[in-house]
Amino acid sequence: MQEHLDTAHGAPAKSGPRRPPKGAASLAQVAQNVAAARHEHQRLAGQRETVTQNIRAIGHAYHFVDVERGVRRNGKLIAGDIQRHIDTIRIIAQHEHLSESCLERLAKAERVVPKMQATVEFVSGYVHQQVKRLAFAPPQSFALHAHLIPSYDLDRVASTRTVREGASLRALAERLRTPLFVPGGALDALNPGEQTRLKAEAAALAEVFQRSSSNVEGRNGYLSLRNHQLRGLDHPRKRACLTAVHNFFLTRPDGTTAAERFFGQKPRSMFAAILSSVEIPPAPLSPPRRAVG
Repeated sequence: MQEHLDTAHGAPAKSGPRRPPKGAASLAQVAQNVAAARHEHQRLAGQRETVTQNIRAIGHAYHFVDVERGVRRNGKLIAGDIQRHIDTIRIIAQHEHLSESCLERLAKAERVVPKMQATVEFVSGYVHQQVKRLAFAPPQSFALHAHLIPSYDLDRVASTRTVREGASLRALAERLRTPLFVPGGALDALNPGEQTRLKAEAAALAEVFQRSSSNVEGRNGYLSLRNHQLRGLDHPRKRACLTAVHNFFLTRPDGTTAAERFFGQKPRSMFAAILSSVEIPPAPLSPPRRAVG
């Protein structure tokens, strides 16, 4: 109490012989703690920023076209880039002693990488078959694979971003596409009609490389919006029926169905196929009797 009164009146607090003032020692310790806390905050903020950048890099890596150079990438290269970013995140998580559930989620994400690689390779094989079906000469097929299809994929990616962020992607797409049709270009020998058809084919094949998560989430969102009030959406048979209706019956403004765009030809009528495979029960022998009340 005496020390408190002396400090309140402006007098320095008395201390024992050969002992530093208690107030000075306390302030020094507080300053040291503040500096340590500030340093730890800066370190954790840097770690968080590193993890955020790696998560974003995973999204950028899962494109079959390098969005910075416009070069096609195969499934093995894409999977390697994704795995490298996951390894970086795991090292940080282990160093910071995060929970076991966090590490399990990282392991769950890592198990999806081989499936992502297989998806890219399957779609690449499908696109290769479609280009081969066009029966172009090798230089024209190479230009289609290496430049024209990637340019339309860059346009598709740019359409998902803001105008400012997509400007560089659109400019890169034009730099890839324009030299193909100038005099002396790989596709200059085609007449204007063939060039228009080829551009439409390349744009359609670029849509095939749309990431599967976009298709799946869009499909789930559509089902939830249209059928939420009906309930029972989790029944497998109901989902299969709705998927069949979506793929073979619903049409875009151009009149094409999803199955027609995928297979490249118009399939037979879905309801005609259902009627031909379903046995319709015969009519009753006599009309039902009405209850007399």
